[in-house]
Amino acid sequence: MTGLEQNWYRTSPVHLVLLPASWIFGALSALRRLLYRNHILESFKLPVPVVVVGNISVGGTGKTPLTLSIAEQLAKQGYRPAIISRGYGGNQIQQAVTENSLAQEVGDEPLLMAKRKICPVWVGKDRVATARQVLIAHPQCDVLLCDDGLQHYRLQRDMEIAVIDGVRRFGNRHLLPAGPLREPVSRLNTVDAVVINGGQNIPELKVQYAMQLSGNIFQNLRHSEKIAGAEQFSGLRLHAAAGIGNPQRFFVHLTSLGLRFTPHAFADHHLFKASDLNFDECDALFLTEKDAVKCTAFADDRFWVLRVDAQVDPALLNHLLRKIAIHGCKTA
Repeated sequence: MTGLEQNWYRTSPVHLVLLPASWIFGALSALRRLLYRNHILESFKLPVPVVVVGNISVGGTGKTPLTLSIAEQLAKQGYRPAIISRGYGGNQIQQAVTENSLAQEVGDEPLLMAKRKICPVWVGKDRVATARQVLIAHPQCDVLLCDDGLQHYRLQRDMEIAVIDGVRRFGNRHLLPAGPLREPVSRLNTVDAVVINGGQNIPELKVQYAMQLSGNIFQNLRHSEKIAGAEQFSGLRLHAAAGIGNPQRFFVHLTSLGLRFTPHAFADHHLFKASDLNFDECDALFLTEKDAVKCTAFADDRFWVLRVDAQVDPALLNHLLRKIAIHGCKTA
């Protein structure tokens, strides 16, 4: 966590400097949304339902696991979903993502999603153009999931799902740069569903659903056929590295499995090099799926990946199915 980000989860004298910038950011953000709501800025509607999974804060909240879970559940219901993303960390060129794509070209999260092989995954800076290309390339697609597009009002949506980190929540509740928020907490009153990733319900919010990340099986990054449980690492010298929005969540999860290790936190979307993970006295190194896709080229037998899946309140899927069944005219 950078020095600026450390101030997002407390109040300190530095906010006297940052708050005026936050007020300006908030005013511009509100104006932009108002322009879209009043059709002064043009937005575009697709011929299939669009479900946006995003958040109002900077950093990881669990959007990608939730998007994958929704895609999987939709497929089980007979739908043919596709996922689009900006492809943060990649070159943001419009393209299909395959399991053989490179993270530096398509982004780490889209590559992670493509490796799950649930549905087509595409990336591109222009989400509207990317969505249209998906429908050309995959005419059978009948619902589009937009990963991290809550503030992308140019693409009209039929359902908005906001994901909240149930532990960190809203930090100090200030907008950028004084706090972690892209939009004020009141924005959550306008979304169709709020998903709380871990932690307790937030009383001030109305329509909210619980989500937990679960996973206890490790897969060797170099030899994918090799899997192991936490008990198989007993007595070894262990390290764990995470370059995600909230590395502590990964470390806490590993600890809950009974593992004792040395943690190494990196910035979100960190592009790993072999030298970053060359730890002394290391028999096994644990990585998140998101980080592992950037380490395959130099991984050795010590690299292990923990797959996690989102366990979501089933009522969320029922709510989603009702929304997309009446593909209508909801806009930003």
